[in-house]
Amino acid sequence: MKAALIVPKFNVAGRLVTVEVLGDGNVNDTYLAIFRTTFSEERIVLQRINQRVFPNPEYIMKNMMMVTEHVHRRLEEEIHFSDRIWQLPRVIHAKDGQDFVIDGEGEYWRAITLIASAHSYGQVQSVEHAHEVGFVLGQFQRLISDMDVNLLYDTLPGFHITPGYFRKLDAALQTPEGQEHLAASLEAQRCHRFVEERRAWCSVLEDAKDNCQLQLRAVHGDPKISNIMIDDATGKGTCIVDLDTVKPGLIHYDFGDCLRSCCNPAGEETQDMSRVVFDTDLCEAIVRGYLAHARSFLTDGDRKYLYDAIRLISFELGLRFFADYLAGNVYFKTRYDGQNLNRARVQFKLTESIEAREKQIRSILESV
Repeated sequence: MKAALIVPKFNVAGRLVTVEVLGDGNVNDTYLAIFRTTFSEERIVLQRINQRVFPNPEYIMKNMMMVTEHVHRRLEEEIHFSDRIWQLPRVIHAKDGQDFVIDGEGEYWRAITLIASAHSYGQVQSVEHAHEVGFVLGQFQRLISDMDVNLLYDTLPGFHITPGYFRKLDAALQTPEGQEHLAASLEAQRCHRFVEERRAWCSVLEDAKDNCQLQLRAVHGDPKISNIMIDDATGKGTCIVDLDTVKPGLIHYDFGDCLRSCCNPAGEETQDMSRVVFDTDLCEAIVRGYLAHARSFLTDGDRKYLYDAIRLISFELGLRFFADYLAGNVYFKTRYDGQNLNRARVQFKLTESIEAREKQIRSILESV
Protein backbone atom coordinates (compact mmCIF):
# COMPACT_ATOMS: atom_id res chain seq x y z
CA MET A 1 0.00 0.00 0.00
CA LYS A 2 1.52 3.29 -1.14
CA ALA A 3 0.04 5.11 1.87
CA ALA A 4 2.29 3.11 4.21
CA LEU A 5 5.32 4.44 2.32
CA ILE A 6 4.10 8.04 2.35
CA VAL A 7 2.99 8.49 5.97
CA PRO A 8 6.50 8.18 7.53
CA LYS A 9 7.46 11.30 5.56
CA PHE A 10 5.29 13.39 7.90
CA ASN A 11 6.50 14.73 11.22
CA VAL A 12 4.74 12.40 13.65
CA ALA A 13 6.28 11.08 16.87
CA GLY A 14 6.65 7.33 17.34
CA ARG A 15 6.76 4.24 15.17
CA LEU A 16 4.17 3.52 12.50
CA VAL A 17 2.00 0.57 13.59
CA THR A 18 -0.66 0.35 10.89
CA VAL A 19 -2.32 2.15 7.99
CA GLU A 20 -5.89 1.32 7.02
CA VAL A 21 -8.54 2.72 4.71
CA LEU A 22 -10.80 5.23 6.44
CA GLY A 23 -14.36 5.99 5.32
CA ASP A 24 -15.84 5.84 1.83
CA GLY A 25 -15.43 9.39 0.53
CA ASN A 26 -16.08 10.08 -3.14
CA VAL A 27 -13.21 12.53 -3.69
CA ASN A 28 -9.95 11.84 -1.83
CA ASP A 29 -8.38 8.51 -0.84
CA THR A 30 -8.33 8.58 2.96
CA TYR A 31 -6.41 6.46 5.47
CA LEU A 32 -6.01 6.21 9.23
CA ALA A 33 -2.39 5.88 10.37
CA ILE A 34 -1.50 4.87 13.94
CA PHE A 35 1.87 5.72 15.52
CA ARG A 36 3.01 4.57 18.98
CA THR A 37 5.77 5.41 21.42
CA THR A 38 6.49 3.67 24.72
CA PHE A 39 3.97 5.96 26.44
CA SER A 40 1.52 7.35 23.87
CA GLU A 41 -0.39 6.80 20.66
CA GLU A 42 -0.94 9.23 17.81
CA ARG A 43 -3.69 8.74 15.21
CA ILE A 44 -3.59 10.84 12.06
CA VAL A 45 -5.60 11.08 8.85
CA LEU A 46 -3.63 10.69 5.62
CA GLN A 47 -5.21 11.75 2.32
CA ARG A 48 -4.27 11.69 -1.34
CA ILE A 49 -5.74 14.84 -2.88
CA ASN A 50 -7.76 14.11 -6.01
CA GLN A 51 -6.24 16.37 -8.66
CA ARG A 52 -9.09 15.72 -11.09
CA VAL A 53 -11.35 17.60 -8.69
CA PHE A 54 -8.70 19.93 -7.25
CA PRO A 55 -6.17 20.69 -10.01
CA ASN A 56 -4.08 22.93 -7.71
CA PRO A 57 -3.53 20.97 -4.47
CA GLU A 58 -1.04 23.52 -3.19
CA TYR A 59 -3.85 26.11 -3.13
CA ILE A 60 -6.02 23.70 -1.13
CA MET A 61 -3.28 23.42 1.45
CA LYS A 62 -2.59 27.16 1.62
CA ASN A 63 -6.29 27.81 2.27
CA MET A 64 -6.42 25.05 4.87
CA MET A 65 -3.37 26.41 6.67
CA MET A 66 -4.73 29.95 6.75
CA VAL A 67 -8.16 28.89 8.00
CA THR A 68 -7.00 26.40 10.64
CA GLU A 69 -4.38 28.77 12.05
CA HIS A 70 -6.92 31.60 12.18
CA VAL A 71 -9.60 29.47 13.85
CA HIS A 72 -7.19 27.87 16.34
CA ARG A 73 -5.97 31.32 17.39
CA ARG A 74 -9.52 32.58 17.93
CA LEU A 75 -10.55 29.47 19.82
CA GLU A 76 -7.63 29.85 22.22
CA GLU A 77 -8.61 33.47 22.83
CA GLU A 78 -12.20 32.49 23.63
CA ILE A 79 -11.66 29.17 25.41
CA HIS A 80 -12.70 30.41 28.86
CA PHE A 81 -15.98 31.85 27.57
CA SER A 82 -17.25 28.72 25.79
CA ASP A 83 -19.63 26.02 26.96
CA ARG A 84 -17.53 23.32 25.25
CA ILE A 85 -14.15 22.53 23.71
CA TRP A 86 -14.34 23.48 20.06
CA GLN A 87 -12.00 21.64 17.71
CA LEU A 88 -10.63 21.82 14.19
CA PRO A 89 -8.07 19.49 12.56
CA ARG A 90 -4.45 20.65 12.52
CA VAL A 91 -2.29 20.27 9.42
CA ILE A 92 0.76 18.09 10.11
CA HIS A 93 3.91 19.26 8.36
CA ALA A 94 6.11 16.94 6.37
CA LYS A 95 9.64 16.33 7.64
CA ASP A 96 10.98 18.68 4.95
CA GLY A 97 8.80 21.50 6.34
CA GLN A 98 6.22 21.47 3.55
CA ASP A 99 2.46 21.20 4.11
CA PHE A 100 2.27 18.16 1.85
CA VAL A 101 4.28 15.34 0.28
CA ILE A 102 4.53 14.73 -3.46
CA ASP A 103 5.14 11.10 -4.45
CA GLY A 104 7.05 9.80 -7.46
CA GLU A 105 3.92 9.97 -9.65
CA GLY A 106 3.23 13.62 -8.85
CA GLU A 107 0.38 12.85 -6.44
CA TYR A 108 -0.13 15.19 -3.47
CA TRP A 109 -0.57 13.76 0.04
CA ARG A 110 -1.45 15.60 3.24
CA ALA A 111 -1.78 14.62 6.89
CA ILE A 112 -4.10 16.11 9.51
CA THR A 113 -4.93 15.33 13.10
CA LEU A 114 -7.88 13.06 13.85
CA ILE A 115 -10.79 14.51 15.82
CA ALA A 116 -10.97 11.87 18.54
CA SER A 117 -14.01 10.71 20.53
CA ALA A 118 -16.44 12.23 18.05
CA HIS A 119 -18.24 11.06 14.95
CA SER A 120 -20.68 12.25 12.31
CA TYR A 121 -23.99 10.96 10.97
CA GLY A 122 -25.41 10.52 7.50
CA GLN A 123 -28.84 11.74 8.59
CA VAL A 124 -30.28 13.95 11.31
CA GLN A 125 -30.98 11.85 14.40
CA SER A 126 -33.24 14.25 16.30
CA VAL A 127 -34.31 17.87 16.64
CA GLU A 128 -31.50 18.30 19.20
CA HIS A 129 -28.99 16.96 16.70
CA ALA A 130 -30.30 19.41 14.08
CA HIS A 131 -29.78 22.28 16.53
CA GLU A 132 -26.16 21.21 17.06
CA VAL A 133 -25.56 21.06 13.30
CA GLY A 134 -26.70 24.68 12.93
CA PHE A 135 -24.75 25.66 16.05
CA VAL A 136 -21.50 24.27 14.63
CA LEU A 137 -21.96 25.90 11.22
CA GLY A 138 -22.78 29.27 12.78
CA GLN A 139 -19.75 29.05 15.05
CA PHE A 140 -17.41 28.15 12.18
CA GLN A 141 -18.71 30.98 10.01
CA ARG A 142 -18.40 33.41 12.92
CA LEU A 143 -14.80 32.39 13.56
CA ILE A 144 -13.77 32.98 9.95
CA SER A 145 -16.02 36.01 9.35
CA ASP A 146 -13.15 38.44 10.04
CA MET A 147 -10.69 36.78 7.64
CA ASP A 148 -9.45 38.74 4.64
CA VAL A 149 -11.21 36.81 1.88
CA ASN A 150 -8.74 38.19 -0.66
CA LEU A 151 -6.03 35.99 0.86
CA LEU A 152 -7.90 32.80 -0.02
CA TYR A 153 -7.58 31.01 -3.33
CA ASP A 154 -10.70 30.14 -5.33
CA THR A 155 -9.97 26.43 -5.55
CA LEU A 156 -13.23 25.57 -7.33
CA PRO A 157 -14.04 28.35 -9.82
CA GLY A 158 -17.73 28.37 -10.67
CA PHE A 159 -18.75 26.18 -7.73
CA HIS A 160 -22.28 27.14 -6.55
CA ILE A 161 -22.62 29.73 -9.31
CA THR A 162 -26.02 28.45 -10.43
CA PRO A 163 -26.22 30.19 -13.85
CA GLY A 164 -23.02 28.38 -14.80
CA TYR A 165 -24.71 25.02 -14.35
CA PHE A 166 -27.37 26.11 -16.82
CA ARG A 167 -24.60 26.49 -19.39
CA LYS A 168 -23.62 22.87 -18.78
CA LEU A 169 -27.26 21.83 -19.17
CA ASP A 170 -27.56 23.72 -22.44
CA ALA A 171 -24.33 22.18 -23.72
CA ALA A 172 -25.59 18.68 -22.89
CA LEU A 173 -28.88 19.36 -24.65
CA GLN A 174 -27.04 20.32 -27.83
CA THR A 175 -25.52 16.84 -28.16
CA PRO A 176 -27.24 13.85 -29.81
CA GLU A 177 -26.78 11.88 -26.58
CA GLY A 178 -28.47 14.59 -24.53
CA GLN A 179 -31.40 14.82 -26.91
CA GLU A 180 -31.73 11.04 -26.89
CA HIS A 181 -31.81 10.89 -23.09
CA LEU A 182 -34.38 13.67 -22.96
CA ALA A 183 -36.66 12.11 -25.58
CA ALA A 184 -36.49 8.64 -24.03
CA SER A 185 -37.91 9.59 -20.63
CA LEU A 186 -41.10 11.36 -19.62
CA GLU A 187 -39.54 12.03 -16.22
CA ALA A 188 -36.58 13.73 -17.91
CA GLN A 189 -39.00 15.90 -19.88
CA ARG A 190 -40.83 16.86 -16.68
CA CYS A 191 -37.48 17.77 -15.08
CA HIS A 192 -36.62 19.87 -18.12
CA ARG A 193 -39.86 21.84 -17.81
CA PHE A 194 -39.29 22.27 -14.08
CA VAL A 195 -35.84 23.70 -14.72
CA GLU A 196 -36.91 26.04 -17.49
CA GLU A 197 -39.67 27.53 -15.34
CA ARG A 198 -36.97 28.67 -12.88
CA ARG A 199 -34.19 29.69 -15.28
CA ALA A 200 -34.74 33.44 -14.91
CA TRP A 201 -34.85 33.22 -11.10
CA CYS A 202 -31.71 31.14 -10.54
CA SER A 203 -29.32 34.13 -10.54
CA VAL A 204 -30.99 35.66 -7.46
CA LEU A 205 -27.93 35.41 -5.18
CA GLU A 206 -25.39 36.32 -7.85
CA ASP A 207 -27.49 39.35 -8.78
CA ALA A 208 -27.60 40.41 -5.12
CA LYS A 209 -23.82 40.07 -4.95
CA ASP A 210 -23.34 42.10 -8.12
CA ASN A 211 -25.63 44.79 -6.66
CA CYS A 212 -23.50 44.87 -3.48
CA GLN A 213 -26.33 43.56 -1.31
CA LEU A 214 -24.26 40.48 -0.50
CA GLN A 215 -20.50 40.19 -0.10
CA LEU A 216 -17.90 37.50 -0.57
CA ARG A 217 -16.61 35.92 2.63
CA ALA A 218 -14.65 32.84 3.57
CA VAL A 219 -16.97 29.81 3.36
CA HIS A 220 -16.67 26.12 4.16
CA GLY A 221 -18.11 25.04 0.81
CA ASP A 222 -19.54 21.65 1.84
CA PRO A 223 -21.29 21.85 5.24
CA LYS A 224 -23.38 18.71 4.78
CA ILE A 225 -24.43 16.80 7.87
CA SER A 226 -21.72 14.15 7.49
CA ASN A 227 -19.06 16.84 7.97
CA ILE A 228 -20.40 17.93 11.38
CA MET A 229 -18.69 16.08 14.25
CA ILE A 230 -20.65 15.35 17.44
CA ASP A 231 -18.81 14.72 20.73
CA ASP A 232 -19.35 11.13 21.89
CA ALA A 233 -19.32 12.09 25.57
CA THR A 234 -21.51 15.20 25.57
CA GLY A 235 -23.65 14.88 22.44
CA LYS A 236 -22.68 18.46 21.53
CA GLY A 237 -21.27 19.59 18.23
CA THR A 238 -17.51 19.98 18.39
CA CYS A 239 -16.14 20.46 14.90
CA ILE A 240 -16.70 20.81 11.16
CA VAL A 241 -14.31 18.80 8.98
CA ASP A 242 -13.45 18.35 5.28
CA LEU A 243 -11.88 21.75 4.64
CA ASP A 244 -10.91 21.08 0.99
CA THR A 245 -13.65 23.38 -0.27
CA VAL A 246 -12.85 26.39 1.92
CA LYS A 247 -12.75 29.36 -0.46
CA PRO A 248 -14.24 32.80 -1.13
CA GLY A 249 -18.01 32.62 -1.60
CA LEU A 250 -21.41 33.62 -0.28
CA ILE A 251 -22.23 32.32 3.19
CA HIS A 252 -25.73 31.67 1.80
CA TYR A 253 -24.41 28.69 -0.12
CA ASP A 254 -23.18 27.13 3.14
CA PHE A 255 -26.44 27.91 4.90
CA GLY A 256 -28.64 26.61 2.09
CA ASP A 257 -26.61 23.44 1.56
CA CYS A 258 -26.69 22.63 5.26
CA LEU A 259 -30.49 22.83 5.39
CA ARG A 260 -30.86 21.00 2.09
CA SER A 261 -28.85 18.03 3.38
CA CYS A 262 -30.50 17.95 6.81
CA CYS A 263 -34.19 18.70 6.29
CA ASN A 264 -35.07 15.94 3.83
CA PRO A 265 -35.30 12.81 6.02
CA ALA A 266 -35.80 10.63 2.92
CA GLY A 267 -32.25 11.36 1.75
CA GLU A 268 -30.84 12.01 -1.72
CA GLU A 269 -31.16 8.46 -3.08
CA THR A 270 -34.77 7.54 -2.26
CA GLN A 271 -36.91 6.37 -5.17
CA ASP A 272 -40.15 7.06 -3.31
CA MET A 273 -40.88 10.69 -4.16
CA SER A 274 -43.82 10.75 -1.75
CA ARG A 275 -41.30 10.62 1.13
CA VAL A 276 -39.40 13.71 -0.01
CA VAL A 277 -40.43 16.69 2.09
CA PHE A 278 -38.74 19.70 3.66
CA ASP A 279 -39.08 19.21 7.42
CA THR A 280 -39.75 22.63 8.95
CA ASP A 281 -39.25 21.37 12.52
CA LEU A 282 -35.68 20.41 11.65
CA CYS A 283 -35.33 23.69 9.77
CA GLU A 284 -36.33 25.71 12.83
CA ALA A 285 -33.90 23.79 15.05
CA ILE A 286 -31.00 24.34 12.63
CA VAL A 287 -31.82 28.02 12.21
CA ARG A 288 -31.98 28.54 15.99
CA GLY A 289 -28.59 26.91 16.41
CA TYR A 290 -27.09 28.75 13.48
CA LEU A 291 -28.30 32.21 14.48
CA ALA A 292 -27.02 31.77 18.03
CA HIS A 293 -23.62 32.57 16.49
CA ALA A 294 -24.40 33.97 13.04
CA ARG A 295 -26.52 36.94 14.13
CA SER A 296 -23.28 38.58 15.28
CA PHE A 297 -22.03 38.96 11.69
CA LEU A 298 -25.12 38.72 9.44
CA THR A 299 -26.21 41.97 7.83
CA ASP A 300 -29.82 42.88 7.06
CA GLY A 301 -29.03 42.09 3.43
CA ASP A 302 -27.70 38.68 4.40
CA ARG A 303 -30.87 37.80 6.28
CA LYS A 304 -33.06 39.01 3.43
CA TYR A 305 -31.75 36.24 1.16
CA LEU A 306 -31.65 33.28 3.55
CA TYR A 307 -34.88 31.78 2.21
CA ASP A 308 -33.64 32.13 -1.36
CA ALA A 309 -30.49 30.27 -0.35
CA ILE A 310 -32.47 27.28 0.94
CA ARG A 311 -34.58 27.10 -2.20
CA LEU A 312 -31.72 27.76 -4.62
CA ILE A 313 -29.21 25.19 -3.38
CA SER A 314 -31.74 22.36 -3.55
CA PHE A 315 -32.66 23.44 -7.07
CA GLU A 316 -29.02 23.83 -8.05
CA LEU A 317 -28.07 20.32 -7.00
CA GLY A 318 -31.02 18.93 -8.95
CA LEU A 319 -29.90 20.95 -11.96
CA ARG A 320 -26.39 19.50 -11.68
CA PHE A 321 -27.69 15.93 -11.43
CA PHE A 322 -30.02 16.48 -14.39
CA ALA A 323 -27.32 18.02 -16.59
CA ASP A 324 -24.98 15.14 -15.76
CA TYR A 325 -27.68 12.59 -16.62
CA LEU A 326 -28.14 14.21 -20.04
CA ALA A 327 -24.37 14.36 -20.58
CA GLY A 328 -23.93 10.65 -19.89
CA ASN A 329 -22.95 10.65 -16.18
CA VAL A 330 -19.53 12.22 -16.61
CA TYR A 331 -19.22 13.85 -13.16
CA PHE A 332 -21.28 12.07 -10.50
CA LYS A 333 -20.66 8.37 -9.92
CA THR A 334 -23.62 6.11 -10.59
CA ARG A 335 -24.47 2.50 -9.74
CA TYR A 336 -27.45 2.03 -12.06
CA ASP A 337 -28.96 3.52 -15.20
CA GLY A 338 -30.99 6.60 -14.46
CA GLN A 339 -29.54 7.20 -10.99
CA ASN A 340 -28.65 10.81 -11.72
CA LEU A 341 -32.13 11.39 -13.12
CA ASN A 342 -33.61 9.96 -9.93
CA ARG A 343 -31.31 12.17 -7.85
CA ALA A 344 -32.47 15.20 -9.82
CA ARG A 345 -36.11 14.29 -9.25
CA VAL A 346 -35.48 14.08 -5.49
CA GLN A 347 -33.94 17.55 -5.39
CA PHE A 348 -36.66 19.06 -7.55
CA LYS A 349 -39.33 17.50 -5.32
CA LEU A 350 -37.51 18.98 -2.33
CA THR A 351 -37.46 22.36 -4.08
CA GLU A 352 -41.22 22.13 -4.61
CA SER A 353 -41.68 21.32 -0.93
CA ILE A 354 -39.59 24.35 0.04
CA GLU A 355 -41.59 26.57 -2.29
CA ALA A 356 -44.87 25.30 -0.83
CA ARG A 357 -43.61 26.16 2.67
CA GLU A 358 -42.14 29.56 1.81
CA LYS A 359 -44.39 31.50 4.17
CA GLN A 360 -43.61 29.18 7.10
CA ILE A 361 -39.86 29.14 6.40
CA ARG A 362 -39.71 32.93 6.12
CA SER A 363 -41.60 33.18 9.42
CA ILE A 364 -39.00 30.97 11.08
CA LEU A 365 -36.16 33.04 9.67
CA GLU A 366 -37.73 36.31 10.82
CA SER A 367 -38.84 35.21 14.29
CA VAL A 368 -35.79 33.32 15.55
